[in-house]
Amino acid sequence: MKLIIAILRDADSDAVTQALTAAEFRVTRIASTGSLLRRGVATLLIGVYDEQVDAAIKLMREKCGPVAESEKRATIFVVPVVNFVQV
Repeated sequence: MKLIIAILRDADSDAVTQALTAAEFRVTRIASTGSLLRRGVATLLIGVYDEQVDAAIKLMREKCGPVAESEKRATIFVVPVVNFVQV
């Protein structure tokens, strides 16, 4: 299991969140600020099975809006999950 932490432009967060939930990924959205993208950002936490990582990232690439050549669309971290418990 993996945890995808995606930091993306606030303007893209609705489209990305809707696409991920439509594809049955579970998403937690956190309003955040920081210097990774140097503007308003949202942080998405997405828990996925190992084989779903590429599909989730592909969806995010498709749904992030166009930006200038030198701008970043998102910063994505994929972190292994050692333990997962729902209570």
